[in-house]
Amino acid sequence: MPHDTPLIATIVAGLGLAFVFGALANRFRIPPLVGYLVAGVLVGPNTPGFVADAGLANELAEIGVILLMFGVGLHFSLKDLLSVRAIAVPGAIVQIGFATALGAGLSWMLGWSMGAGLVFGLALSVASTVVLLRALQERRLIETERGRIAVGWLIVEDLAMVLALVLLPALAGVLGGQEQADVHSSGLLSLPASYGIWGVVGITLAKVAAFVVVMLVVGRRVIPWILHYVAHTGSRELFRLSVLAIALGVAFGAAKLFGVSLALGAFFAGMIMSESELSHRAAEESLPLRDAFSVLFFVSVGMLFDPFSLLSNGLPILATLAIIVIGKSLAAFVIVVAFGYPLATALMISASLAQIGEFSFILAELGVGLKLLPEQGRDLILAGAILSIVLNPLMFLVIDWMKPWLEARAARAAAPADAKPLGPATEPGQVASVVATAQQEDGPPPKTALTGHAILIGYGRVGGLVGAALKEAALPFLVIEDADKTLAKLKADGVESVAGNAANAEVFAAANPEGASRLILAIPNAFEAGQIVLRARAANPGINVVARAHSDAEVEHLKGLGADTVIMGEREIARGIVEEVLRRAPSATELSAA
Repeated sequence: MPHDTPLIATIVAGLGLAFVFGALANRFRIPPLVGYLVAGVLVGPNTPGFVADAGLANELAEIGVILLMFGVGLHFSLKDLLSVRAIAVPGAIVQIGFATALGAGLSWMLGWSMGAGLVFGLALSVASTVVLLRALQERRLIETERGRIAVGWLIVEDLAMVLALVLLPALAGVLGGQEQADVHSSGLLSLPASYGIWGVVGITLAKVAAFVVVMLVVGRRVIPWILHYVAHTGSRELFRLSVLAIALGVAFGAAKLFGVSLALGAFFAGMIMSESELSHRAAEESLPLRDAFSVLFFVSVGMLFDPFSLLSNGLPILATLAIIVIGKSLAAFVIVVAFGYPLATALMISASLAQIGEFSFILAELGVGLKLLPEQGRDLILAGAILSIVLNPLMFLVIDWMKPWLEARAARAAAPADAKPLGPATEPGQVASVVATAQQEDGPPPKTALTGHAILIGYGRVGGLVGAALKEAALPFLVIEDADKTLAKLKADGVESVAGNAANAEVFAAANPEGASRLILAIPNAFEAGQIVLRARAANPGINVVARAHSDAEVEHLKGLGADTVIMGEREIARGIVEEVLRRAPSATELSAA
């Protein structure tokens, strides 16, 4: 067996060091992704010691992007995507234009050409898919309106960058770079240079439209059918394999046949699969690989970074970082507020977009290859990406700090008598006012008047059954949930609810844990449930806590933190089977008579 195994060495070094430094970062209360980036720097070519294969690392990172966008698509529908087009499309376009102008201004100050400024500005205008989605998932915002706006914004940016990658080679000669007369994209449907600029634009848009039509007409029938067929075989291994094959196959086919990005192809595959009843199981089966490969993405980014560039390009790097973190954020904030959305939504969107990633690297490499962008520009883009990714978690802390101050200013600026409609609200069909926005969306949720009630955390498949039983028994309870669709259903059913994540102190306090008699944790995440148990015990030592778990270790973990009763699904299934067997088994008297 050959011992020259660069793929295995890259995976082992990447995941091993990412674990070590991620654990250290977590120990010092730093986001683990900082540790992943440090691991990448250590195995990269710019530091001494072992050097991983950068090409393989980039391809592994692409798999992470594909699986992550596929997972997001599983929580989306075409209706969700279209519901935010009014803000996502103009918002993304204006923000890209503003960031590109800022980047071009910095390039002019550095003495670069117009073409270099265009490439540099475009590279600074597009956010990283992985970083944005990880931030939304950690805060459980994917299924909220804020999350839908952020993902819709990301999709528009993705499409704009696909168009830019196709057009740049065609425009290279005009912009002062090296002309490419052969083709402008790879794949079976590549575009000859003889088509001209508008021909390239038209064919690119036609190819994207063709991909969408194929997915909606053919994919909507074929993908759910494949899932149901495999599910009926009873093989979990085949089902997991089918999910991965669909995600990777559609993404790769979209890129090769239609010139669409891998991420966008994977998103559509997930969105089509979400219409199947098996989408929840598909999401669960792909989750471990999504997490592992997203870690490799951050490692691959770290490998590109030269820490010594901070000394040689100090001021230009700071200016680049300011454009990414401050310029883009301010532009996004103003755009979202101008469309009448609440401050909390504007702040979250601006923080989510305050970083750059994978598309920026692709644009930088293309610009250098076309002789449009100097190598210094590529170094600035890489440094800006690394630093903005590291600072991104801090951006969310900053907006949490700024939000009360902004809310107070908004409340003083608009008295109730002067409140007037601003535009879209948090629910379709509503119109938000200045005061309503500050109270309903940005401020802490109002505290419930219930006492002696049960607090039900999560209203999914388990929580929904528990809630129905509580309602039938006429027992007072409220639900803490963060998914907009579920909250709308609870409101329609007349069930009191608190919107948000129960791990958040303000959200949990709104459920009046001091006056509650019981806490029911129906969420599957034992680590998050443990935080909520500690918070509940601190507020009400006498509260009865019932939780769910998936393993003996989780049972011990939750009981150790103060849960009174922990239900493990496998045990209850076994108990039900035993009771049914014993109920139907013949008695000793019947056996002796026989």
